[in-house]
Amino acid sequence: MMTLYSGTTCPFSQRCRIVLYEKGMDFQIIDVDIHNKPEDLAVMNPYNQVPVLVERDLILHEANIINEYIDERFPHPQLMPADPVMRGRARLFLHRFEQELFSHVAAIEHGSQKAADKARGAVRDSLAQLAPVFVKQKFMLGEEFSMLDVAIAPMLWRLDYYGISMPKQAAPLLKYGERLFSRPAFIEALTPSEKAMRK
Repeated sequence: MMTLYSGTTCPFSQRCRIVLYEKGMDFQIIDVDIHNKPEDLAVMNPYNQVPVLVERDLILHEANIINEYIDERFPHPQLMPADPVMRGRARLFLHRFEQELFSHVAAIEHGSQKAADKARGAVRDSLAQLAPVFVKQKFMLGEEFSMLDVAIAPMLWRLDYYGISMPKQAAPLLKYGERLFSRPAFIEALTPSEKAMRK
């Protein structure tokens, strides 16, 4: 059985929880208090961060690596595109999300007021550029839910919590977010702390 060491407020851990629930398989989630990490976390992950996935003698860290492994190990429903060209494009998108969106999380959560405001602006502007995509299609890659939707969902869920207000033209993006949030796997994957972010 797979075991996921997951931070209860960590957007990267949330991605992995969503994938596990989308797959509907047997797994165990161990909640980790980010401010009081268990000692064995540093042994499993040299960066001493969550998420960490353990399956028998395999230990993986980094959300995107964990999620691709789960997707290959349990291929239904498939979340990465089957076509190598589309899969390559999907990986580029995932890389872009890390660089343009999630790289700002630390500054928003722990930075000075000035750094946090700058980071909020960068996330807002990057997300606003995506809005036109959802005028024509339901999900990031078209009509099918994919790993890209999994990857961006935790950021969209935290917009209010992070103090990021989107411009009016981003309405299609926010509607897309609501589609993601209504998926049963997304709802099941939420921790009580994450639910409290959108009171």
